[in-house]
Amino acid sequence: MKLREVALLTGGKLHGDPDTEITGASGIHNAVEGDITFVSGGKFAGEINKTKASAVILREEHKSLSRNSLVVANPQYAFAVAADAIYAKPYKSLGISKEAVIGKDVNFGEDVSIHPLSFIGGGSSIGSRTVVCPGAYIGEGVTIGDDCAIYPNVSVYGEVKIGNRVIIHSGTVIGSDGFGFVKEKGKLHKIPQLGGVIIEDDVEIGSNASVDRATMKRSFTIIGRGTKIDNLVQIAHNVVIGKNCLIVSQTGIAGSSEIGDDVILAGQAGIPDHVRIGRNAVVTAKSGVAHDIPEGGVFSGTPAIPHRTWLRAQNIISKLPEYIKRLQALERKANKEVP
Repeated sequence: MKLREVALLTGGKLHGDPDTEITGASGIHNAVEGDITFVSGGKFAGEINKTKASAVILREEHKSLSRNSLVVANPQYAFAVAADAIYAKPYKSLGISKEAVIGKDVNFGEDVSIHPLSFIGGGSSIGSRTVVCPGAYIGEGVTIGDDCAIYPNVSVYGEVKIGNRVIIHSGTVIGSDGFGFVKEKGKLHKIPQLGGVIIEDDVEIGSNASVDRATMKRSFTIIGRGTKIDNLVQIAHNVVIGKNCLIVSQTGIAGSSEIGDDVILAGQAGIPDHVRIGRNAVVTAKSGVAHDIPEGGVFSGTPAIPHRTWLRAQNIISKLPEYIKRLQALERKANKEVP
C-alpha cells in the first residue's frame, strides 16, 4: 500500500512522500527498502537514520530525519495495525472435511473450516468462520463462537464455553480436571471435578497451557474478555481472571484465586489458592505471592512485597558481605578494648 494509506489507517501525521510504496513491515535493524518500521522510545533513536526502511513510525517529529515518517501517539500500536494490514490474508472457508470425525447433533455456523483428523463431539456448536485444525479435539457439548482459531492438537474437554474471536494455540488443554484430592486412611481420593470453563471474547491462549475446569456443578473457571495468556501457563480450578489481563509464560495460578481486570502476572509468577489480586496490579517475574494484593499494587520477590521495598532489600543484600566485614572489625575492636 501507499504510505498515505498507512497514515490514514494509523491516524499518523505524514512527513515525506505520500506515494512511497510500503510492501512489508520489520524491526529497525532488519528492515529493507519497502518496509515500514517503528521506534517507540529513546533506545533505538540513534538507529533511525541507519535503517534501510522506507518509512519510520515515531512518537515525535525528528527534523534531522532523512526518510519518510509517521508521527503517532503510540508507535508500537500503529506498527501492529500497519503490519496486520500488510500481511493479513483474506479468510477462505475450507468447509467440513470428510476426514474429520463429527458427532451427532453438531451445529455449524457459516463458512467454517474443519480440517482433516479433527474431532468434534456430539451436541457441540461451532460458530461462523471458526477454524478447527488437524488433531484438535472438541469434546461433547462444547460451544465455540465466531471467528475463532483452534490450532493443531488443542484439547477442549466437554462442557466448555468459548466466546468469539478466541485463539487457542497448539498443545493447550481446556477443561481438564482440577487437582483435587482428599486424604483418608492414608490414601489420596480424587474429588470429582464437575464444573466447566468459560472463555470470553477476544482471549488468546498460547501453546501448552492448561485451564482446569471448576470443581462443582454449575460453577466455572473463567477467563475474562480480552485477556492474553502466554505459553506454559497453569490456571487451576475455580480461578476467575478479569478482563484485559496479561498472564506471562510459566505463571501458575492455584485454585479459587481471583485476578482483577488489567492485571499483569509476569513470567514464573506463583499465585496460591484463594488469593485476590486487585485491578491494575502487577506481580513481577519469579515472584511468589503469599497474600492478597491491593488494587494498583506492584509486588516483587518471594514472598512478594511492595516493589520499592523489594528494591531496597535487594540493595541491602548486595552489601551484606561488606556489612559483615565491618561488623566483624567492630567486634574485634570491642573485644580488644574490654579490660
